[in-house]
Amino acid sequence: MQSPVLERFATPVAGIHSGGRISADDLPALRAAGIRHVINLAPAAETPGFDEAASVRAAGMGYDALPIAGAGDLDRDAVVAFDRLLQAADGPTLVHCGSGNRVGALAALRAAWLHGADEEAAVEEGRRWGLRGLEGEVRGRLSRER
Repeated sequence: MQSPVLERFATPVAGIHSGGRISADDLPALRAAGIRHVINLAPAAETPGFDEAASVRAAGMGYDALPIAGAGDLDRDAVVAFDRLLQAADGPTLVHCGSGNRVGALAALRAAWLHGADEEAAVEEGRRWGLRGLEGEVRGRLSRER
């Protein structure tokens, strides 16, 4: 049975949860639910007054940040960095941004650029991770940068 705190996040692959913003109040429950690592794709400016890195580490979890401010940051370097963070994460991991949309966009681009998925399969993978509003941007990048 899944922990209630994890119910608001997708589970696109075993051991990875993806979704939107977290707060300091979520951290004890995330840790108790088995999350061992947090990857934050939101720039720090989106959560003024919340030092997520320090709070996550103080709660006993690993932490990485890959700030993706918007569509302009969805490039190959970001996708490669995202892939490396996922591969290096030790144990159950939560990947998040403000809503999960940027997580899904990176997952879709990763599926295409690093794993050879065609456009439809890549977009479907992105949707499983949280892709919504950036789908048009992802499709545009895929058609231009094959």
